[in-house]
Amino acid sequence: MKNQPSKKILVTSALPYANGPIHLGHLVEYIQTDIWVRFQKLLGNEVYYFCADDTHGTPIMLSAQKQNKTPEELIQEVHKEHYRDLSLFEVEFDNYYTTNSPENQELSETIYLRAKEKGYIYKKNITQLYCPHDKMFLPDRYVKGTCPKCGAKNQYGDSCEVCGASYRPNDLIEPQCAICGTKPIEKEQEHIFFKLSAFEDFLREWLKVHVDEGVRNKMYEWLDQGLKDWDISRDGPYFGFKIPGEENKYFYVWLDAPIGYIASSLNYFKKVGKANLFDEFWKEENENKTYVYHFIGKDITYFHTLFWPAILKASNFRTPTSVFVHGFLTINGEKMSKSRGTFVKASSYLKHLDPLALRYYYASRISNTLDDIDLTINDFILKYNTSVVGNFANIFSRSAKLLEKLNNQLSETITEEGKILLQNIQQKKGDIIKYYEERNFQRVVRIIEEIGSEINRYITEKEPWVMIKQDEEKTRQVITDIFNAGWILSIYLYPIIPSFSKGIWEFLNIPVNYECNFNAIANNIEKQTLLPPKHKIHPYRHLAVRIQKEQVDNMFKEEKSPELEKQEVNYISIEDLNKIELKIGKIIEAKEVEGSDKLLQLKVDLGEEKPRNVFAGIKKFYKPEDIVGMKVVVVANLKPRQMKFGTSEAMLLAASDKETLSLIVPQKDVSVGSRLS
Repeated sequence: MKNQPSKKILVTSALPYANGPIHLGHLVEYIQTDIWVRFQKLLGNEVYYFCADDTHGTPIMLSAQKQNKTPEELIQEVHKEHYRDLSLFEVEFDNYYTTNSPENQELSETIYLRAKEKGYIYKKNITQLYCPHDKMFLPDRYVKGTCPKCGAKNQYGDSCEVCGASYRPNDLIEPQCAICGTKPIEKEQEHIFFKLSAFEDFLREWLKVHVDEGVRNKMYEWLDQGLKDWDISRDGPYFGFKIPGEENKYFYVWLDAPIGYIASSLNYFKKVGKANLFDEFWKEENENKTYVYHFIGKDITYFHTLFWPAILKASNFRTPTSVFVHGFLTINGEKMSKSRGTFVKASSYLKHLDPLALRYYYASRISNTLDDIDLTINDFILKYNTSVVGNFANIFSRSAKLLEKLNNQLSETITEEGKILLQNIQQKKGDIIKYYEERNFQRVVRIIEEIGSEINRYITEKEPWVMIKQDEEKTRQVITDIFNAGWILSIYLYPIIPSFSKGIWEFLNIPVNYECNFNAIANNIEKQTLLPPKHKIHPYRHLAVRIQKEQVDNMFKEEKSPELEKQEVNYISIEDLNKIELKIGKIIEAKEVEGSDKLLQLKVDLGEEKPRNVFAGIKKFYKPEDIVGMKVVVVANLKPRQMKFGTSEAMLLAASDKETLSLIVPQKDVSVGSRLS
């Protein structure tokens, strides 16, 4: 593969909110982004990685009040903690800034005023919740109630933390003032809107190019419903930037938060004397000359792929080259839970475990899809111990002690078999670059693990521990083969576990004039060795230590609240069990659901007047033709559920271990419609 001309690339991760600590869920995104940034740098590209704390809004005010602090004091403390924790996981920013900055205020005002000048800003009266006790209009987070979508209680007025739905405070069921608990009343109030609806045609075309297909299809659903104009103002009291020319009106946090990407870069480029780069990246006319990439979670896709490109277009700033969207993190197949102790803070993890273990595990699970990433504890321990310790570190530990007996000096040449080994490893560079570029890190990990296994097989076949007793120089040559191969492996691994690779480079005493990047890995062996002939290496030190189950248990134990732990086992009564009606059903029709990777649509005969319509997430495990005629166990009295593809009128019971799934079927030939007891 020929080296491509260097690209200028600006990369961002979503801004963590300054109202709480970094946790394992956050780290999926920052590790994913950091891996991709490091990879781009290994290619020789000019890459800048920016982020910042998202610091404005009502939750910050409420949290500061509870802690008897000013919002400014709170966000400064949180900023230090966020940056510390992310840095300890080897997430390497060029600038980690804050949205509460003069640069962000200036840019927010500029973007707003440009959009206003073009006619994309207007005012209108809206009905808003008002607390008669506190005599104030209530911002989103000053209202709590029941989610109108899923029925979850105690949710804030802008979005549901259970189902992720977005809505207006007025949509909440049984709303209450978050300060005093009073039921608010509705009053009219003037607000400022951005005319998002004017950008529908632009966004349809923009989405065709700048997001992946799954995201595009989801956003087209919003567009098909018709875009609503965006309320970008909030009434005081509000911690944020005042809207120029207005009284007691502030920019809604979602206006100035993404502008924080631009502000962080502006702060950095001015600081390092590269102000010209700011225009290169952010002026609209430079959109096809430089590259801007956003990494985000799927919960904020709407803001980043509809509102954000529209507001940038309205204000003559360039839109992102691509927005990369990832799924959520689950722990052992379930949402993170404080009661179970699986809502783990980054700082708690670092007390017990090596951050490289999490980086490696996430990389082994991250693809370029919207699928959630599951941190299965036993698999996490096994993956690190087997791959990093037992595979990669083992390459060097098996041979280092032998080379110490040979004065820690490599051979002048490698063997003919060594050349073949190196060529095999070098030839995988193209696929590794391809999958890194596509953010399909799990494929990268798979290839690298195969390379590690190939080198270990070479060691086993050559048996240098036996060879050294008969021919020291031949042994030296074999170890030279191994360490040259290991050096290439370390370059492939570097974006994922950088300090591990650096440990290898230190051990191998890589010369300062050597480039540890993809350019150093030629497609063919042009020299007798990659490392210098007769090169001396350093004494071996351990590169990685095995994870013990006790370490992981202690981490979770630390996070688990003793009070909540007592409540964790939720027993049900026999009366509760009797409410569930289980029947034997027969699948009489099955077909795939267009547009779904998981669902099959079934017609199930329960001995009733007409069959039930059921959507079941079993497509990966069963073909439609294989299950027609199968008798299954069905929850018959489940409330019908309206789904995107239609109504599901029952549920099939199945057993699953995340790798396989098996429908539960009756052991004997029981009649259709029979009730289980």
